[in-house]
Amino acid sequence: MLDKLAHIEARFEEVKQQIIDPAVMSDMGRYKSLNIEYKNLDKITSKAKEYRELLSNIQNAKEILATEKDDELRAMAREELEELEPLEESLEDELKLLMIPKDPNDTKDIVLEIAAGTGGDEAALFVGDLFRMYERFCDRIGLKFETTALYEGSAGGFREAVATIRGEDAYGIMKFEAGVHRVQRVPKTESQGRIHTSAATVAVMPEVEEYELVLEDKDIIKEYTNASGPGGQSVNTTYSAVKLTHKPTGIRVSMQDGKSQLKNLEKAMTILRARVYKLEMDKRKAEEDSLKRSMVGSGDRSEKIRTYNFPQSRVTDHRIGLTLYNLSGVLDGELDEIVEGLRLAENAEKLKEGLS
Repeated sequence: MLDKLAHIEARFEEVKQQIIDPAVMSDMGRYKSLNIEYKNLDKITSKAKEYRELLSNIQNAKEILATEKDDELRAMAREELEELEPLEESLEDELKLLMIPKDPNDTKDIVLEIAAGTGGDEAALFVGDLFRMYERFCDRIGLKFETTALYEGSAGGFREAVATIRGEDAYGIMKFEAGVHRVQRVPKTESQGRIHTSAATVAVMPEVEEYELVLEDKDIIKEYTNASGPGGQSVNTTYSAVKLTHKPTGIRVSMQDGKSQLKNLEKAMTILRARVYKLEMDKRKAEEDSLKRSMVGSGDRSEKIRTYNFPQSRVTDHRIGLTLYNLSGVLDGELDEIVEGLRLAENAEKLKEGLS
């Protein structure tokens, strides 16, 4: 443990010097990356200082017990040891968790996409439920939730809903939400009272800066058309709607959220970069055996991750076997227990792989 901490502390001093180097500060990509590393290392070195002080105090108490003749001093040293020694294991566990290699995407803002799956109109209504759930969750924990695009269903809800979520560790908090979410309930249109099962897919994509992923202009087909739907004459008579096609991957993005062509283009490019980056992430993950073995799962859209059962007011996360009988609370944004359970499961898996 001490050897590992020594290497980390040396790296911390190195990074501390680099981030004040004018050459580094002029390179935005490198500067941001080093700042993230600095914050992570700062947490570890602060806890390492506390750990070293604890070890020193334990050693001093042991030396007193071994050499001191005075009964009163020996009793004080024994009492101190009884108090300090249990803290050693606790601090070591905290350090092990801090030393787990961080996903470099965890600190990024995200693009959230929710799309109706099987279930027709009921699936579109479920998309609306999930969208509100995430909006309320973000509001509760201090993340900024901003609606990017909504595509309404024929009987309410949304065929697709898109938002950006910004704030500290946005991707690290939200990444486990990616996958297939299933709902079991009696639709309002069901006269026989039968329970139907519908689904929605959730995609959670790190938002990437232009310098992180360069998309060549020659690889993008840009189309500008009149926006359709509500918005008044100015929307429907100007070429504000934007459609982008990324030729190498075939990924397409449409945006007609506002009257400004420029703003729609910016939003569409943000989503396009996120989708292309996500595609590359998925390819890399498929090649890594350790992530295939992860109990938390890859977050693939084809993987059913959670069921929301209305008749029993039950929510079950299938990856960690967690069941809560608080459906209304969960849909109101009370996701803390689920999110924390998934993060603990990921940490436990990573500890097994390299930090036992």
